[in-house]
Amino acid sequence: MKEVNIIINDTPIKVPSDMTIMEAARQANIDIPRLCFLKDINETSACRICVVEVNGVHALQNSCTVKVREGMVVKTNSKRIKNAVINNLQLLAANHHFECWRCSRERNCEFLDLLRKYNIANDMGEDNTYKRKEQILNITDSIVINSFKCLNCGRCISACKHYTGLEILNFNNRGFETYVGPASNHNMDDTGCIYCGKCFQSCPVGALQEHDDTAKVLDLLEDKEYYTVAQIAPAVRVALGEEFGFEIGTNVERKIYQALRLLGFDDITDTNFAADVTILEEGTELLERIEKSKKNKDAVLPLFTSCSPGWIRYIETYYPEFLPNLSSCKSPQQMQGALIKHYYSKKIGINKEKIKVVSIMPCIAKKHEANLPNMKVDGIRDVDYVLTTRELARLIKQQNIDFARLKDYYPNSPLAEYTGAGAIFGTTGGVMEAAIRTVKEIVDPKDTGLVELNSLQDVDENIKEANIKIGDLEGCVAVVHGAVNFPKMLDMIRANPNKYLFVEFMACTGGCINGGGQPIVPAYLQERINVKKLRSKALHKIDAFMDIRKSHKNQEVKNLYQEFLKKPGSEVSHHLLHTDYTKRDIYTK
Repeated sequence: MKEVNIIINDTPIKVPSDMTIMEAARQANIDIPRLCFLKDINETSACRICVVEVNGVHALQNSCTVKVREGMVVKTNSKRIKNAVINNLQLLAANHHFECWRCSRERNCEFLDLLRKYNIANDMGEDNTYKRKEQILNITDSIVINSFKCLNCGRCISACKHYTGLEILNFNNRGFETYVGPASNHNMDDTGCIYCGKCFQSCPVGALQEHDDTAKVLDLLEDKEYYTVAQIAPAVRVALGEEFGFEIGTNVERKIYQALRLLGFDDITDTNFAADVTILEEGTELLERIEKSKKNKDAVLPLFTSCSPGWIRYIETYYPEFLPNLSSCKSPQQMQGALIKHYYSKKIGINKEKIKVVSIMPCIAKKHEANLPNMKVDGIRDVDYVLTTRELARLIKQQNIDFARLKDYYPNSPLAEYTGAGAIFGTTGGVMEAAIRTVKEIVDPKDTGLVELNSLQDVDENIKEANIKIGDLEGCVAVVHGAVNFPKMLDMIRANPNKYLFVEFMACTGGCINGGGQPIVPAYLQERINVKKLRSKALHKIDAFMDIRKSHKNQEVKNLYQEFLKKPGSEVSHHLLHTDYTKRDIYTK
C-alpha cells in the first residue's frame, strides 16, 4: 500500500493512503471525538462530531470518512472545530431525555462522556418553550426501545444489518419526527427480531436496553417467601469483571458465587452442570440419528444444536423447513431450571413449587426463552427470572457490594459441579468440541484421547469445519456463529445434504461470550481490542486447567442419571429436558 506524508496538529506522520483522517490521527496518538462512527459497521458521517479542518478546504471535513492524501495538513483542535462540536452536542442534548441516575448506561455512555468533556450547557433542553420529540416506546420481555434517549445516530440499524442481515430496525418518519424502530413501530416480538442484542452493543447511549428485572429479583430475595436458587452461564464468569474494572477476559467465577451469596440467594448452582447434561442428551440424540441412518430408517441429518435461543427464533421464523434437523434438547438454562425444581428439590427437601430459579445469562434472548409456553414441566416454569450479566452488575452495585475485594467462594451444590467441556459451551465451537469428546468415547470406550478441535475455536472465522472419526464412521461437522452467516451455512447443507453430521449454530458472533447481555465495550475500544478472543481464551483456559474435561465423566451428572434420569434420552429425560419447536410468523397482528 502506498504511503503518504501528512501533518496533523503540526506533527508530520507517514501513513497508508487508504487510511481515513481519524485512523491516521489515532496512529499519531491524537484522539478525535466521534459518536455515530462504528468501524466497518456505521461509517455515515451523520453526527458531525468528528469534524476537522483541512488546509485548502473551506468546509469542515468528517474525519471518519475522508481519506488522507499526500501533503494534507489537518487541524483537530481549533476554536472553529470546538465550536462546531459544541453546537452539535447542544442540539443532540436538547432532544435527549436525561435520567442518568437510573439509566443502565450511566457509567458507560459515550454521549455523556462527550457532554462532560465539552462541558455542554443544556440551555435548549431546559427551556420549557422548546418543542421536544414525542416519546415512542417498544417493549417486550427482552428489549426496551426508548426514543427519548435515541440520538438517531444509526449505529443500531447498521449493526442489525451487519450482524444478522435481518434489518429489523430502521428510521421511521422524516425530519424532526424521525425515530428508530421496526416498521410502523410494530412490537419487536412480532418483527422477526431474534434478540441477539447486537443493537444494544452498538448503541452509544441507553436508547436500547434489556427489560430490566433487577427490582423483581431484589423483591424476591428480600421477601423470603421462596427458596431462591441462582445459576450462572459459562460466559458470565469471564465478562462480569469488566463492570468492576477487571481486564477483559478475567475469570471472576468465585467472586460471582460470593456476590450471589451476599445478595441473599439461598442456593447457588452453575449452568455448566446442565451443559454437561446437554452433551449426554444431545450426543445420544446424534448417535440415535446416525444409527437409524445406517439402517436406512427415517433420520434427519445433520443434527443442529439448540442451545442458542436467538438461533431458535431465527430458524423458527426464517427457515422452518429445517426444524426437523433441530435437536429436541432444551438449552442448558432451561435444563438446569427443570433439574433444580424436579430433581434437586427432592435432595434438599424443598417443595418444587416453593423454589424460584434466577438465571444469570450473557443473553437477552434468554429472557424471552424462559417465558415461552413450552418451557415448563407439569405446569411449573423451568426458570422464573433471567438477569443479564449487566443486570447482575447493577444489582451488585445497588447493594453496595465491593466486588473487587470479595473473597473467593465455591458453592456446595452438586448442581454446581462441571467439567472443562461444560465451560467451553460459552464460546463458538465449544458445544461441538464438548459433544465430540463424549460421543467418541461412548461409541468406542477405548478411545479415551481428549478431543481438542482447534480449527473450530477461531472466533474470527464465521463458518468452520472439521473432519472427525466416530468409531468406524467418518464425517464432517461444522460451526457457524453470527446470524448473518446462517443462510450461507444452510445453503451449503442444501447443496450437499450428506456431507455433515452435526452443526453448531450460535446467533452471536463469537458465541455467548459476545452475547447481547454482556458488558458493553465502547466503540473506540471495539476497534482496538478483540473482545471475543480475550473472553473465549479465558473459557478455554478454564477447560485446560480442569481435572475432568469430558461431560460424561462428571460424577454428579453420573449420579443424576443413576438416581433419577436412568439414561440419556430416557422417558424421564424427554419429559424434563426436551421440547419441540414450531414455525413462527411475523407481522401477523
